[in-house]
Amino acid sequence: MKPATVIGIVLIVLGIIGFATGGISFTHRKKDVDVGPVQISHKTQDTLPLSPVFSTVSLIAGLALVVVGAKSK
Repeated sequence: MKPATVIGIVLIVLGIIGFATGGISFTHRKKDVDVGPVQISHKTQDTLPLSPVFSTVSLIAGLALVVVGAKSK
């Protein structure tokens, strides 16, 4: 496979994931108190939103790279 085709496939997959999930969420563990054997912490969940514009551009660019990679033989 040509590099353009592989990059195109990766972009298509990222675009589909962006549409399906709407963003990437992750959890942080934050330590509030640390006094000897006593530790108090809490979890916070943050979301990194992926806009539909990014997903659309990723899909279109991926399809274009796959087509260009297939035609350049």
